[in-house]
Amino acid sequence: MTRAGRNTMSEIQVRPVGHVVGGRVPVEDDDWGGVEAVIRLDGEQFGPEALYGLDGFSHIEVVFHFDRVPPAKIETGARHPRGNTDWPLVGIFAQRGKNRPNRLGVSRCRLVKVDGLDVHVSGLDAVDGTPVLDIKPWMAEFGPRPTAGTPSQPEWASELMRDYY
Repeated sequence: MTRAGRNTMSEIQVRPVGHVVGGRVPVEDDDWGGVEAVIRLDGEQFGPEALYGLDGFSHIEVVFHFDRVPPAKIETGARHPRGNTDWPLVGIFAQRGKNRPNRLGVSRCRLVKVDGLDVHVSGLDAVDGTPVLDIKPWMAEFGPRPTAGTPSQPEWASELMRDYY
């Protein structure tokens, strides 16, 4: 399985850029909107200059690792979101559950402030101690473009997300 002379099935190794400090400790599904936490960058890899200019943005996207999901719990097929049989059986790539093949989470949250190597956020749905793999500023141009049409989603997804934030 090669594409342009590369092995497309090779493993990728990543090193966390930091960790979540504070916020919520237990893993729970809802009520993340008011959760305040800090993303603390790894001082061995980064200095404060890595965050210069980030405070000009109101929101950031955070890529993190669901490190508390045991490999045996990873889903690769279809399931009912949150085990709720009232919702349809949908593939793992049609939902945002934590039991994903690579256990990656992506969250858009409000940036409260930057202080040295600490990024203070609100609404990050990752628990205390979670490894953070990347931080990106949220730019409106990365949202749905007017030419792409109005975003839509199934009713079950709206119901699932009703109390999430």
